[in-house]
Amino acid sequence: MHDEPIMDVAHLGHLEVLTPRPEESLRFFVDVMGMTESGRKGDSVYLRGWDDYECYSLQLTAAKTSGLGHAAFRARSPQALERRVAALKRSGLAEGWHEGEFGHGPGFRFRDPDGHLIELYYETEWYRAPEALRPALKNQAQRFPGRGVNVRRLDHFNCLAVDVRENREFFERYLGFRNTERIVLDDGTEAGMWLTCTNKSYDFAYTREAHGVRGRFHHITFALDSREAILQAADVFLENGVFIETGPHKHAVQQTFFLYVYEPGGNRVEVANAGARLVLAPDWQPIVWTEAERRKGQAWGLKTIESFHTHGTPPLPDRHGDELVAGVDDLAGSGIAS
Repeated sequence: MHDEPIMDVAHLGHLEVLTPRPEESLRFFVDVMGMTESGRKGDSVYLRGWDDYECYSLQLTAAKTSGLGHAAFRARSPQALERRVAALKRSGLAEGWHEGEFGHGPGFRFRDPDGHLIELYYETEWYRAPEALRPALKNQAQRFPGRGVNVRRLDHFNCLAVDVRENREFFERYLGFRNTERIVLDDGTEAGMWLTCTNKSYDFAYTREAHGVRGRFHHITFALDSREAILQAADVFLENGVFIETGPHKHAVQQTFFLYVYEPGGNRVEVANAGARLVLAPDWQPIVWTEAERRKGQAWGLKTIESFHTHGTPPLPDRHGDELVAGVDDLAGSGIAS
């Protein structure tokens, strides 16, 4: 007899991304990515894709370094939030309630086993477009901006983790996420896992951290409507002098059509048509990729670029123990952007 699935988490709500170059990063997300500012509070600017239903999906926060501030998921109901909070309190990794955030009600914060800060909330502010941004169709959140890449919505994120399996089991046990695909090396080590709480094939992924450093961030991903839109995005990035790390191409894992760039603060950003593939089966069995299969590279044979395994944020400490600030100039100096 199978346990009743936990369906208490509704979807990924927003990410807080830290940047040591706040003005440059803001221009990137507004002018190049085509996002819209919803408000400001403290050191943060709150931004949205044109079809995000909530007030914002990206909290861009000025900081001394880059990386992930926190990731936030919306619960399915107030009762669902209470159930998950009770479970998380038993995990030993709970931090407690956090109030006063822009655009949503009280959030319960906790750490995953790798140290990333995660938040779970229910009460939220639905976006109401001002007259100048009101769409022609009432079932659309906001007028299409016609600016830059025109990202539609937040899709997923990827963190780095020292122990991928431990983190996967944590999210499965305490939050009810389902594992759709994972990578298992020849020695049994899990090198990647993709989890979902929706009918999307994944809402977030964790991949192995190559340096043994906890709490690092790999990328944030925004959805576009089609492969053609991603090809056009490549031209937009080219025209704006944005460093393209890899792509456009198609991942083997999850079949996501992808394009990766670095924003001015040093964080990796992806545009993708990731939501095109759905997992509808309630009894889905995870796809397990072997080490030999992953050595073949991406779906059409493109070898995975080395920086995809080594670059994350915040940057690694240097040999003196001081943290390096990784922006586009620093990456170019290291040879990654050459």
